[in-house]
Amino acid sequence: MSRMLTSIFMIGSIGYFVFRFRYRIINLMLRSGWMRRIAVGSIMSFPGVKNKMMQTVFGGPTERPSER
Repeated sequence: MSRMLTSIFMIGSIGYFVFRFRYRIINLMLRSGWMRRIAVGSIMSFPGVKNKMMQTVFGGPTERPSER
């Protein structure tokens, strides 16, 4: 019982500190070139993200209000 409470407390503490310092952790991880390459590659593997990025970067059709 004590071991289970200790592990729950430790997981909760780690989760709290990761949440509190999440942006510092992300910046620290993405400082490395190969980690940045892996992160971008994994995000771009999602079809919705890739299509939206390509439309934004290469000027795909945009929704504009009709001009009068």
